[in-house]
Amino acid sequence: METRSGDRRDAVTVEIAFAVVTGAFAAALVFGVAAGAVRFLELPEIGLRIGAVAACLAFVARVVQVLWRFTPEDPGRTPDSPGGTVPQPSQPGRTSPDS
Repeated sequence: METRSGDRRDAVTVEIAFAVVTGAFAAALVFGVAAGAVRFLELPEIGLRIGAVAACLAFVARVVQVLWRFTPEDPGRTPDSPGGTVPQPSQPGRTSPDS
């Protein structure tokens, strides 16, 4: 089994925390909309249960979305760049071969 560097472990930890926090925010938003609709539109109380299920689904969907796109092996990768990677200079600071 391959051992991970400290930087890679930190990146994974931060990404998991980001996924959970944004998932909780999405779930709270979905449940808030459902609870608001039940309260202000005087809908049946079953709307709260439906809202709770929708909030759970929103949480899971957001966590999966964030973690699915994360690749700790290639930190220069972005979805918008061509080929999925950002070209890195071989020697930072050098502008031409003769410098």
